[in-house]
Amino acid sequence: QVHLVESGGGLVQAGGSLRLSCAASGRTFSTYAPGWFRQAPGKEREFVAAISWSTGSAYYADSVKGRFTISRDSTKNTVYLQMNTLKPEDTAVYYCAAQFLGQEVERLRAGHEYDYWGQGTQVTVSS
Repeated sequence: QVHLVESGGGLVQAGGSLRLSCAASGRTFSTYAPGWFRQAPGKEREFVAAISWSTGSAYYADSVKGRFTISRDSTKNTVYLQMNTLKPEDTAVYYCAAQFLGQEVERLRAGHEYDYWGQGTQVTVSS
């Protein structure tokens, strides 16, 4: 069992930055691939970023590539999402998720392939 808790969301102006954190308890991220997803009002949940369990490679949605960075601190059992140059269209609830031994890109991008989810943290970007 993995319990995920996100933090770091808030209100920021366009062009600003936020760093989201996802702390895992119960089991470590050592056997799970961490991912970030988001869901805006009236829209479906979408993939944001993930790290392959086997290679440590990071994958991003085209909409955030070059602006967001996912990272993992194994000593703290925490995953981060650094978000820079934020845009109003980034406004959403952001969710952290964990996929057991996740490594294939197609599975990392698919929300239904994840085993555990956090409760989400709201990010609002004003124009």
